[in-house]
Amino acid sequence: MAIAVEVNLAIPRVKNPVKDENGYPIDNGSVRFTKTIEVPAIPPPGAPLQLTTSAGHEFECTVTRSDWHEGRGLFVLSCRYAKRSIPADECAALFNDREWRVKPLLQ
Repeated sequence: MAIAVEVNLAIPRVKNPVKDENGYPIDNGSVRFTKTIEVPAIPPPGAPLQLTTSAGHEFECTVTRSDWHEGRGLFVLSCRYAKRSIPADECAALFNDREWRVKPLLQ
């Protein structure tokens, strides 16, 4: 039986960041990407997790923690992009993907 979870993904900074609607660069360190997915079981911290974008990019992240969110009735998996750097096209795909939501940390 699959379990619905929300992924809260942190990605590394890029040399040429994506710009916001006003033309200012977005600092990847100040945002997280969230998406609801289904997993067969709640992965433990340190476990790899395969994710995708609607543009067809597949990438791996590492689960850093999992927390139960009582108000929403689901687990939130905090994850970190597995590689040291993220290609610009993958970063842009995350920002432009309708399934992934960009969530500023200061909200």
